[in-house]
Amino acid sequence: MSERLANAGEWAGRGLGERTVGYAERDAILYALAVGAGAERLDLVFEERLRVLPSFGLTLAQWAPDVLAEAGAFDNRAVHGSQTLEVHEALPRAGELTLAARVGNVWDKGSAAIFEVIVECRQFAATWSIFAPGRGGFGGDRGPGRVPDVERDQPRALALPTAADQAALYRLTGDRHHIHIDPAASARIGQPRPILQGLCTLAAATIPIAEAIGAHPADLTELGGRFSGPVVPGDLLDVRTWADGAFEVRHEGASVIDDGRAVFA
Repeated sequence: MSERLANAGEWAGRGLGERTVGYAERDAILYALAVGAGAERLDLVFEERLRVLPSFGLTLAQWAPDVLAEAGAFDNRAVHGSQTLEVHEALPRAGELTLAARVGNVWDKGSAAIFEVIVECRQFAATWSIFAPGRGGFGGDRGPGRVPDVERDQPRALALPTAADQAALYRLTGDRHHIHIDPAASARIGQPRPILQGLCTLAAATIPIAEAIGAHPADLTELGGRFSGPVVPGDLLDVRTWADGAFEVRHEGASVIDDGRAVFA
């Protein structure tokens, strides 16, 4: 896509193309390892018993927000604000997916714009929310505000360890942004050490949540969350989860994922 539009709002509803993306069992296994599945989880890391984590589909669809970036919709100050995933059916152990992508809403936040990138296929629908500084002020709708916090019962507390090499491993699934591997690159965004990919943290949280409620992580039907703070590989994270599927991930008392939601069949 070579078209460049001056007004960010003009991107709303535009198609980003269609791609057929193939993968093998080893790709799904590498992904499971990258998001924290241990070698003992033969159902996630052994091809003879393999069930594919639904969030693996997000790595196959990463090309869509990249297409929008390459088209000049936003610059390198843009950050991944939030993510949703709705699962329609299980991903096969290996095969091909035909993915169609488009821009959804483009919200005008004044000093910034928020672009929704929607990717759909038979197996799932996913939406990236991209916060783009400097692209607002075009006179568009501000979009919905954040839902106010609600009174909840005491949450279940879970530990979520991350590995020192986890960002380097997760890069092999497709997100090769330099801030996840190169200290010089992460320093340019104010982080002295490379940070963990937000989608890695989001997916990793589903494994202990599923275990805590007696579900299988591959039975995930709905996932979402807002990326509210950085994680450094090696951090020990705290997950707070509630019976309705809501969850939050924290590090040393500070939120790193909020407005989380993980629902299992």
